[in-house]
Amino acid sequence: MNEAPVIRELHLGGGTPTFFSPEHLVQLLEKIFSRAKIHPLHEFSFEGHPNNTSKEHLQALYQLGFRRVSYGVQDNDPVVQRIINRIQPIEHVQKATDTARAMGYQSVNFDLIYGLPLQTEESLERTIMQCIAMKPDRIAFYSYAHVPWTSRGQRLFDEKDLPSTDLKMKLYQLGKQVFADHGYVDIGMDHFALPGDDLYIARKEKRLHRNFMGYTTQQTKLLVGLGVSGISDIGVAYAQNEKTIHDYYAMLQKGQLPVMRGVFLSDEDISFKKYILDISCNGKASFKKEDLLMLNQYVFAELNKLEEDKLLLWNQRGLQLTELGNHFVRNICRAFDLHLLRTQREVAIPKFSKAI
Repeated sequence: MNEAPVIRELHLGGGTPTFFSPEHLVQLLEKIFSRAKIHPLHEFSFEGHPNNTSKEHLQALYQLGFRRVSYGVQDNDPVVQRIINRIQPIEHVQKATDTARAMGYQSVNFDLIYGLPLQTEESLERTIMQCIAMKPDRIAFYSYAHVPWTSRGQRLFDEKDLPSTDLKMKLYQLGKQVFADHGYVDIGMDHFALPGDDLYIARKEKRLHRNFMGYTTQQTKLLVGLGVSGISDIGVAYAQNEKTIHDYYAMLQKGQLPVMRGVFLSDEDISFKKYILDISCNGKASFKKEDLLMLNQYVFAELNKLEEDKLLLWNQRGLQLTELGNHFVRNICRAFDLHLLRTQREVAIPKFSKAI
């Protein structure tokens, strides 16, 4: 008889699970838990919408072991909220935060976005200060990505409503400075945490990890993605579920796993994956001798350019990010994406997408 799987970490999100009733969430999770063991040091988190995350939602999930909640604040300015069609009074954010804390949730995260349409330095600073007043344990400060061809809601506005590149850079720098001024530490790749938070401690102790859901303190080797478009990682392979409800359920009705695509990793992929994780989690990487030929062929020329921009220091033993480089972790990690680099050489596409 097969042993029941052990659940060490669980994140409920992507969209927002609090659009379901507490009863439906309990039904979903109890079905999963009934066929698994819960690790005694488990970490459960969920995404909540401030407008609809009720005391009942928080209580139901707390009783199932959830201790972390993330609220998608985005921006508090009414003008910005109207154009992105996300009306969300700050009072709702405050209430959802206070209720979670009173109930015993150990960590509250806010997701903020810079570069939104009609956003200004003044409006963003006001949003950040309002959020900091609630003392979230963590803040994710994401860059807005304008992709109206995939996001229907973005068709309500166009590029003329968006901040210029220069203004967007100022918004980013403003946010980082305000966070620092109020005690938040830059964990990396858009994430900030107060000293004492588990992410901060893990970063300091060099045991921070990153998966498809973002930074985590857990070092689990198996990630199972459930639901539409979910991505799984088993260490030597990735798999992505069907991206539409129709196709997802069609596969299930046939008794098949709803996987639309997957890829097995070569030894080379696994090795370079570790470099990317080390850079994004620790700001440095040590090179293995057996990888030097491939590094010399594809990566070292990129590192020279990044060093010229004062983003890192490197030699054939490894690299260390500079203070400036910590702001451009994604660009530096791209230098180790062998598949991308090979494609660039073949079709001569631009080296980097916009970092801000």
